[in-house]
Amino acid sequence: MSGSISRRRSGSPGGRGLEQDGTIAREGALSRVAQAFVPVVQDARARITETFDDARLHSAYLYGSIPRGAALPGVSDLDLLLALRREPTEADRADAKAIEAAVDRSYGQIDGVGILLSSTHTLLSELERHDGGFFVACLCTPLLGGDLAARLPRYRPTALLARETNGDLPLALPRWRHRAAEAATDADRKTLSRHAARKLVRTGFTLVMPRWGGWTSDLGESAELFGRYYPERLDQIRTAAVTGRTPSADPAVLGMLIEDLGPWLAAEYRAVHGEKAPRP
Repeated sequence: MSGSISRRRSGSPGGRGLEQDGTIAREGALSRVAQAFVPVVQDARARITETFDDARLHSAYLYGSIPRGAALPGVSDLDLLLALRREPTEADRADAKAIEAAVDRSYGQIDGVGILLSSTHTLLSELERHDGGFFVACLCTPLLGGDLAARLPRYRPTALLARETNGDLPLALPRWRHRAAEAATDADRKTLSRHAARKLVRTGFTLVMPRWGGWTSDLGESAELFGRYYPERLDQIRTAAVTGRTPSADPAVLGMLIEDLGPWLAAEYRAVHGEKAPRP
């Protein structure tokens, strides 16, 4: 697939995901999409264009392992963000769901499709400056339309960024416990274990990110970096990293994530960085 990203190319000195000036490099590019996933991305782009006209869609982005060039056929999913010109409606969500289903049905090399919807107003707002804004500017790869990153600041691995990106773990834990109690099948438990494990690894990494002084989205690397500062929790975070890639239906794994590692990490995060600013 042709295409490149002119702003915030990753691959900086020292392998810390930074540019020469110490700001976080944009981690993906269309040129890194592996050949196996090129038709998936092209189809998704075509369906988005057909479904969302210019009056609704400002821009579309890829994120996750596919634009980073780390995706595995048959294992990885396709992740997209649509930035709409107004707040998403139920009709917008229904259209996005239809695209998800159609693309997922058509390609065996992906294991699911997820489309996030947001408005340009929200993504560019002061409240989302170090969360949704950072996500677009550093973790998303432009696919369609104008790039909102041009209207956002350059980011550094600071305590503020840590708090605003992952300081909401205390809010997630009760929801996970409820879902675990309601889980009726192994598929339900696998879905929850994958979601919780990824969130915990990312929270663990951003807990130590300002001390390490860099950025990574790789789950394995994130776990090992966390373990440098919290060796007593290394085995647990390694298990979480593995579960984030290969979900587990084992109730013992889920219990470790939600009832042990999660509460400890939430308390430590609050002590070190504080909690994320509340959303209305």
